[in-house]
Amino acid sequence: MPAGFPEFRLGSVLATSFTGTLSERHGEPVERIPTPRRLVDWLAVYGLAVDSCTPAQLELAKELREAIHAAATAAAIHEALPAAAVAVINDCSVRGRAAAVLTPEGERRWRLSSPSAVEDALGVIADDAISIIAGERDGKLALCASPTCQAAFFDTSQSRTRKWCDMNTCGNRQKKARFNAKRTAS
Repeated sequence: MPAGFPEFRLGSVLATSFTGTLSERHGEPVERIPTPRRLVDWLAVYGLAVDSCTPAQLELAKELREAIHAAATAAAIHEALPAAAVAVINDCSVRGRAAAVLTPEGERRWRLSSPSAVEDALGVIADDAISIIAGERDGKLALCASPTCQAAFFDTSQSRTRKWCDMNTCGNRQKKARFNAKRTAS
């Protein structure tokens, strides 16, 4: 990874992992895709390889990211979905021309219409967001318990009681803070 850029926070759910490209939204925000090249890198990690990305495509990606975050947050707290967010998600979904393909190993992969079709990759992300926000997948949307994060995440744990978007970051910070508070109080 190039020096100077924060690490990607990778998860198993495409749409909510994409919203995690901007973390600590209620603290000091950390932008993980600040340049078109970083978006290309992030998409490649998720099997959505594109050759290039323009500044306009990066802005479209960030618009989709924020729309997914707004809609997922509303769904997690059982509020009405913001109409503007729904419109952006739907627009990106129908604009993309990706196709699901089956690999010889029996895995699902995405084939984009051309090697540099960022819009196709965003369509895949929008489609994933639609499936989780619409409740089509087994799991539930929740918000991270970290007061500086509050990211929407898709909880697929057996009990559906997960508290943190990522145990390795938000969860560990909270556990460390509780430990230090107990040690200071002693």
